[in-house]
Amino acid sequence: MIRLALAALLLAAPAAAETTAHGVSAFGALKYPADFAHFDYVNAEAPKGGTLKTRSTFAQNTFDSLNPFILKGEAPAEVSLYVFDTLMVRAMDEADAVYGLVAESVTWPVDRAWAEFRLRPEARFADGEPITAEDVVFSLDILKAEGAPRYRIAYGAIEKAEALAEDRVRFTFRPGASTRDLPMLAASIPILPKHWWEGRAFGESTLDPLLGSGPYRIGAFEPGRTIAFERREDYWAKDLPVNVGRWNFDRLEYEYFRDYTAAFEAFKAGAYEMHEEFFSKIWATGYDFPAVNDGRVIRDTLPDGRPAGTQGYWFNTRREKFADPRVRQALGMAFDFEWSNRTLFYDLYQRTTSFFEGSPLAAKGAPSEAERALLEPLMEHLPPEALGEAFVPAVTDGSGRMRRELRAAGALLDEAGWTVGGDGKRRNAAGELLTIEFLDDSPTFERITGPYIRNLEQLGVTAEMRTVDAAQYQARMKTYDFDVTVARMPMSPTPGVELWNLFGAESASAEDTLNLSGVANPAVDALIEAIIGAKNAEEHAAAVSALDRALRSMHLWVPQWSKASHTMAWWDRFGRPETKPPYSRAIIDTWWFDSGKSEALDAQRGG
Repeated sequence: MIRLALAALLLAAPAAAETTAHGVSAFGALKYPADFAHFDYVNAEAPKGGTLKTRSTFAQNTFDSLNPFILKGEAPAEVSLYVFDTLMVRAMDEADAVYGLVAESVTWPVDRAWAEFRLRPEARFADGEPITAEDVVFSLDILKAEGAPRYRIAYGAIEKAEALAEDRVRFTFRPGASTRDLPMLAASIPILPKHWWEGRAFGESTLDPLLGSGPYRIGAFEPGRTIAFERREDYWAKDLPVNVGRWNFDRLEYEYFRDYTAAFEAFKAGAYEMHEEFFSKIWATGYDFPAVNDGRVIRDTLPDGRPAGTQGYWFNTRREKFADPRVRQALGMAFDFEWSNRTLFYDLYQRTTSFFEGSPLAAKGAPSEAERALLEPLMEHLPPEALGEAFVPAVTDGSGRMRRELRAAGALLDEAGWTVGGDGKRRNAAGELLTIEFLDDSPTFERITGPYIRNLEQLGVTAEMRTVDAAQYQARMKTYDFDVTVARMPMSPTPGVELWNLFGAESASAEDTLNLSGVANPAVDALIEAIIGAKNAEEHAAAVSALDRALRSMHLWVPQWSKASHTMAWWDRFGRPETKPPYSRAIIDTWWFDSGKSEALDAQRGG
C-alpha cells in the first residue's frame, strides 16, 4: 500500500508543480473565472455598425509605411493594435492580467521558466489560413532578428519558442532571467502569418496592406493624410468572451494633421468626430463654439486610473554637455511650473515629480529599509541623493520672478565648469558655449517653451526652439539627434519588462527606443532586474520606488505636469458603456455608433 501511495504521489507531482489556466497575471488570482461571459466594462449588447472618425492618438503627424514592426519608415501605430491578434489579451480593469484570445489556455511551472500555450483550433488569419504554432515561432524569431530594436530588447529574455504540435507552442525563457512577467510578455507578441511573409522582405517599409488575424483589416489610405480600418464580419474571434461587446464600429478613420491648431479647427467643422484635448488653454477657452453650445458636441472628463506617465523635457545625455547631473539639475531649475500653471494652464494641472506619477509605487520621503537594501550596494553608480529624500522640484511663488531659483541654478553651473563670460554667456574651459536646442514638430509648445528659454537666457544659456516637419522630427528622434525634446512616456500599473526599453543600458545604444535620455547605468539595470524578479507585490513596490529614487536623483528630465483624466470631446453620434475600465480610455474598442443619435445630429445640422 505504501509503495502504491508513493507511486501515485510521484505521478501527481509534476502536475502539481505546473498551472494551467485560461489567463495569467503577475501577482495573485485572476478576476475573471474560466467561464466568464465578457469583461465587466463592456456593453454585451452593443450594436455593430457606423464609422468613428478621429485623429491618431499616438502623437503621430504623418506616415509613409504600413509595417509598424520595423525601423524603416513611419507606420500608423494602430495597425499593430487592430490588424494583429495575440495569444492573450489584457483585461483593462486589472493591473496586469491577460486572458485567452488565440490561445485557449497557458501552462507554466512554479518558477515560470517556460510558458506553453494551447491554440484554439478555430483561430484564422484574414485569408482563412489557420493560425498555428509555427506562426507564433516565426513571429518571435522575425521580430527579434529583423524588427525594430525595441523588439529585440523587449523579447531578449525569451530564449526560444518551439512548436510542440500544430496547436501547442512553448516559450523557454533565458536562464537567470527574472521570469515573473515573461508569460504575459509572450502572450502579447503580435502573431504574423508565416505563409504571407514568404518571399517578402520583412525589414523593408511597404504600402502593401499587411495580413493579420485581428478584428480589422486595412482599408483605404493616403500616406501622410488618412487611413481607414474596416471591421471584418468574418473575424474568427468576434464571439469569444474577451471580444464580446468590443470592436463595434464598422469603420475606423484616422486623420493626420501636421499642425494641432488645424486639427482642432477640423474637429470643430466636423471633419473628424472624436477628439482628445491635450492643451489646457484650448480646453478652458476654445470650446465656446455653436456645436458645443447647442449640444451637438459633448465634452467630458474621463477618469484615468493608470499612472500619469512621465511627461517632461528630456535631456539627451549622450551629448557631452549634459553628462554632468549638476548641469541637468540647474537647467531644470529654470522651468517655472507654478507660473505656467497659473498663467498658461488655468490651474488645471499638477506638477509631475515622479517617473511613476499617480501610482502608489512612486517614491516618497526617505527610503524604506527595503529600498535602502536595494540601493546601498549600487551607490557607486548613483548620486548620493538617491539615498536621501526623494527629489522634488522646487516650488516657486508663481510670480514669474525666479531670482532665488536662478541664483541656485547658476551656482550649480559654476560648479560644473560652465561659467559666465563678459558677454553674459556661459562657456566651459574649452571656450564652448552652453547651447540648447529644443526640438519639436509643432509650434503649439512655443508658449510654454518660450518663457522657459527666457529664464535659461538669464542664466547665460544660449537656447532656442527648433520646429521641424513631422518626417524630419521622427527621423531625428529615432537616431537621438536632439538636445532636448518633449515627450510623455506611459507607465504600466505593474511596471516590468517594458522598463528595459525606457531605461535599460541596451536601449540607450539601439535606435528607435523610448530611452530618450540615453540612460546606461549599471544601478538602473540592477533595479530593473529587481522589479522584474520581485516575488510578491511588496518586493515589487520597494524595487519600483527604489528605481524612481535613482532616476530622480540623476536629473534626466525636467518634469512637467499631469492630470488623472482624459479631456474628451465628440460629436454626439456614439453610445458608451456605463462603466469605464480604470486602465484604458476604452473608446475605440467599447463605444458604438448610435444610429438614433446620428440621425438626430444630422437633422439638427441640416436645420
